Amino acid sequence: MDFSHFLNYKNSSIKAVFAFSMLFLSFNSYARQQNQDIQEVVKEEVTTGTHEEKSEKFDPTVVILEHIGDSHSWHLWGHTSIPLPVILFTPSGLEIFSSANLLNEHHEAIPYKGKNYTYLNEEEHIVVLGNDGKVNEEVSSKIIDFSITKNVAALFISVIVLVLIFTKVANSYKNRIGKAPKGLQSWIEPIIIFIRDDIARPNIGYKFEKFMPLLLTVFFFIWINNLMGLVPLFPGSANVTGNIAVTLVLSVIILIVVNINGNKYYWGHIFKPDVPFWLLPIMWVVEVIGIFSKPFALMIRLFANITAGHIIVLSLISLIFIFKTLAMAPVSISFVIFMDVLELLVAFLQAFIFTMLAALFIGMAVEEHHH
Repeated sequence: MDFSHFLNYKNSSIKAVFAFSMLFLSFNSYARQQNQDIQEVVKEEVTTGTHEEKSEKFDPTVVILEHIGDSHSWHLWGHTSIPLPVILFTPSGLEIFSSANLLNEHHEAIPYKGKNYTYLNEEEHIVVLGNDGKVNEEVSSKIIDFSITKNVAALFISVIVLVLIFTKVANSYKNRIGKAPKGLQSWIEPIIIFIRDDIARPNIGYKFEKFMPLLLTVFFFIWINNLMGLVPLFPGSANVTGNIAVTLVLSVIILIVVNINGNKYYWGHIFKPDVPFWLLPIMWVVEVIGIFSKPFALMIRLFANITAGHIIVLSLISLIFIFKTLAMAPVSISFVIFMDVLELLVAFLQAFIFTMLAALFIGMAVEEHHH
């Protein structure tokens, strides 16, 4: 069966999806999650002429927040990380520099004298320092941060992977018309059929083909990012779908698609419901709230489930360092392996649920009533 028309990126629906996906960068700059820098486990204390090392108590909260939050650098191991570009729109103009300038060799935040101001990375929030060394709140509040953070970089990587997969599969359909699927095409086709026959067609109806490019893009985007978030090494480990700014933009896309394609029956149900006239003001409020509550539920559901999974896995690993005994290691690792396998299922399940609910909301908007 030929699915090439579903996978053609010249389709206007796909163009709209990728146009809206560029909003991720903007939303990420305004909805930056405030996470704390992980502190050194061993610190140096200056005494009378000597340096004395003192161990600090392990704080799992700091480690967990550092992992699930965003960052201006991509941590690899130890004090090794990939610096990412800091892009700031300041009152004095555009400022671009590497995030490596904001850290010393011990991975501690230090001031950096830029072209216009002196900057400091304060808990992954770039602030401006005054001449007295204190934060200049007035200038800092006017800075718009469009930096390429870890989540943004991971987002670009996943979009590139998505484009490569869909382009290769689309070309296979064009070049192998009438032939059995082969290679990547044979792996992707069952998923396309599943989305078409079990998600799009039952929920949307005979108009489902119009929305297949959107549903396929949303499903694979969420699934790929969920899987990459489970990989502890670069280019994985980023908590993209656990960032509420990302799930917000996905939900906004669905909100716009649903309401643009809503027919007269959809809008009539909202503004001219079949109730007594004195109930109309109440129903209008309820229905308008319903327009926004549906995508809001999509946003929170995906964000909460993915974030919770990361927190559980990291909490189980932290048990080894909390109890400070190797006897806890086999128990902790066993539970972590079990949770990782379960998270593989959750990665697919959350992509499926988001896509299915999106198709359901679209179907409710385009459904035609026959009397």
